[in-house]
Amino acid sequence: MSTMIKKMVLWAEDDPEDQLLLQEAIEDAQCTNDFIFVDDGEEILQYLTEHSAPGLIMLDLNMPRKNGLETLQELKDHPEWSKIPVIIFTTSQADSDMMSSYDLGVNSFMTKPTTFDGLIEVLRYIESSQFFYM
Repeated sequence: MSTMIKKMVLWAEDDPEDQLLLQEAIEDAQCTNDFIFVDDGEEILQYLTEHSAPGLIMLDLNMPRKNGLETLQELKDHPEWSKIPVIIFTTSQADSDMMSSYDLGVNSFMTKPTTFDGLIEVLRYIESSQFFYM
């Protein structure tokens, strides 16, 4: 009998309303992984210095204090964090943002869906994917 291993997703989203919407979508999508929300890149780095590495980091581009690209650069430059998969999850559709993200080593670049059902679909995709770091 196989057991599903629960994985942790560290999610940086600075908008409290978007965080609530994500939490509701996580419940509706019946996600089995644990989700921890932080407000910005500074909090991601703080979390990583105090806790074990998550299986996946979801990163918004436009955040206060330390934006997504700055955070991604620090993650990929750090020997202990560089292998953690990172998905940029943003409203930006700019090719320059996408190219900069891939140049810095992001694993995937996703534009935030405009509907709740679209958000549930993204969460289910993430849950069933091979993005997670073991």
